[in-house]
Amino acid sequence: MEIVASRRVQSIGSYAFAEVDREVEKLRQKGITPIDFGVGDPTIPTPEFIRKAAQAGVDRRQSSGYPSYVGALEFREAIAAWTHRRFGVKLDAESEIASSIGAKEAVFHFAEGFVNPGDLVIVPTPGYPPYSRGTLFAEGKVYYVPLLPENGFLIDLDAIPAEVRKKAKLIWINYPNSPSGAVASLDYLHRVVDFGQRNGILVASDEAYSEIYFGPEAPHSILEVAKEGVVVFQSLSKRSAMTCYRVGWLAGDARAISIFKKVKTNIDSGTATFIQDAAIAALADETHVEQSRAEYKFKRDILVGGLARAGLPDCTPQATIYLWQRVPKGMTSVELATRLLSPAVAIVTTPGAWLSDRTESGQNPGMGFVRFALVPSVEKTREAAEKLAALRL
Repeated sequence: MEIVASRRVQSIGSYAFAEVDREVEKLRQKGITPIDFGVGDPTIPTPEFIRKAAQAGVDRRQSSGYPSYVGALEFREAIAAWTHRRFGVKLDAESEIASSIGAKEAVFHFAEGFVNPGDLVIVPTPGYPPYSRGTLFAEGKVYYVPLLPENGFLIDLDAIPAEVRKKAKLIWINYPNSPSGAVASLDYLHRVVDFGQRNGILVASDEAYSEIYFGPEAPHSILEVAKEGVVVFQSLSKRSAMTCYRVGWLAGDARAISIFKKVKTNIDSGTATFIQDAAIAALADETHVEQSRAEYKFKRDILVGGLARAGLPDCTPQATIYLWQRVPKGMTSVELATRLLSPAVAIVTTPGAWLSDRTESGQNPGMGFVRFALVPSVEKTREAAEKLAALRL
């Protein structure tokens, strides 16, 4: 009997972060413990008060049964309250919010509700792989738009061809941006909303890094501009170091949220109620978020300094947990990442080429960059900075 993958599975390459994990394992098999800046999984412990809220929830919910597909009303009300405090936006907890099993599940499945076979989805590159993977599994087609330093890593909306605008059902944006660390101004978000409304394109805004920023002004949400034709994706993974908990949400246009709810109820179940209890506790506190931001900024400055001493261009990000470092002239992202993996250095990064897809013109905008995720400890970050400085790239 022959076992053959579906055309959907055959159409996608390997997942970039799975490749990084394989490289790390190769070093470990040689007895080398690398300093791992590859995958953006925080090593900061989940704050104790959040863990205790989850523990208490296990007992309180001992007979709760299956969780709500779209989140307990108590959790959705906590999301609405936080959104109002943080962005000044009022949301209806019943109709304009849906819980998700982390942001990834929602991002991947979102296209199933809106994309028919052959429909176009506009996706930034480099970008989060589920934007395109979810489109392909929904049998849509991806139109990649490059994020380039000369545009401040913003999508050049004017460069999107008229024929693409006509066929597109959905556009993904991601600010603060992974991997570049760029932040979108409120004026730019107005332009995105106008683009979507003029062309009948639903705007999907991934704002999972909105709470990790380093300037005096907090990043804006596109919900501050409009809810009509807009859906925001959020997560507590980075804000509250809750990657293991798998808890996030969608918010925005009630019509789109209703469609997503129908998709979700047919695909999976809801986030465990005791995890929602932990999420409610996390959303009620900002002190731990401020402490987390301070630590990321401290590590950012250490590593940026080491890269500068190595002779590389400044890559100081405005936000997120990433550095998007330009590679030396004459070198590709894979070549630099491979050099850093040598046993004498043993620093793990993600080649930008692995995070990017080629545009219609054949351009891979990540080819000249590597990504550092600021997840190792302060001590390990210092050690890495010294190793990098000694390389003189």
